Amino acid sequence: MARSRKVTVSTDAHGHIAGWAQAEPAPPAAPDPSAAAFFDVDNTMMQGASIYWFARGLAARKYFTASDLARFAWQQLRFRLLAREHAGDMSQAKEAALAFVEGWRVEDVERLTEEIFDEIMAPRIWAGTRRLAQRHLDSGERVWLVSAAPVEIGRVIAARLGLTGAIGTVAEMIDGVYTGRLVGDLMHGPAKAEAISALAAVEGLDLSRCAAYSDSANDLPMLSLVGRAVAVNPDTALLRQARRSRWEVRDFRTGRRAVKIAVPSSAAAGLVVGAVTAGVALQRRRRSD
Repeated sequence: MARSRKVTVSTDAHGHIAGWAQAEPAPPAAPDPSAAAFFDVDNTMMQGASIYWFARGLAARKYFTASDLARFAWQQLRFRLLAREHAGDMSQAKEAALAFVEGWRVEDVERLTEEIFDEIMAPRIWAGTRRLAQRHLDSGERVWLVSAAPVEIGRVIAARLGLTGAIGTVAEMIDGVYTGRLVGDLMHGPAKAEAISALAAVEGLDLSRCAAYSDSANDLPMLSLVGRAVAVNPDTALLRQARRSRWEVRDFRTGRRAVKIAVPSSAAAGLVVGAVTAGVALQRRRRSD
């Protein structure tokens, strides 16, 4: 688009006309209502795993112990490795995924998530990824987080970052209290792509005009669904695929920092089997209060 020029005229001290041309920025392009961006959360938008930091915040509030937290992290890491080996078989995780919130009131989880985000999660948001999301917002596009964590956690993070909303694992609730069971599938792997497709149909999105960002090869279904895929802080398998597919790669990790976050970031592909162990201790402590 051609840039307009604004001519300003004035006179100098001798009364002679002095003029200059100043380029004006072109008017911004009209927002594309059919375009949107989808961001994975764990190690894409945030250093490490949101559910791990949530558990850390609960442990700090004495809802369960440090040893429970360590067991929780180790079992999540173990599950992530098994999920890759067995092509994302999530049946065992689905049965246990939200057991740790059984009996909790939804409003309490949301309140605690807000507190824990401000205390622990906010400093771990990747500034580079946040800027990528902001570019989409500045272009008038909607931006959703897509995470295996409970959708309530995703919504809090999205609200704090000024994003459109979140797609996440949905927990069954009755009268504002979690039952510990899932509604549908764990938001992981192919389930993310299915959820995005459903959202696109409702929102009138053209997926070929949309973008998706992730760090993990587990999200290849989501990345392959859109017109622009971006690997952010990619694991080895995703980096290989990104190079084969000529996808853009953004890596905000540096040296020792990348090593330091490896354990907590691998600790969750979402809510997994380890949640049961932590959940039992959490509920026991809560009920004894």
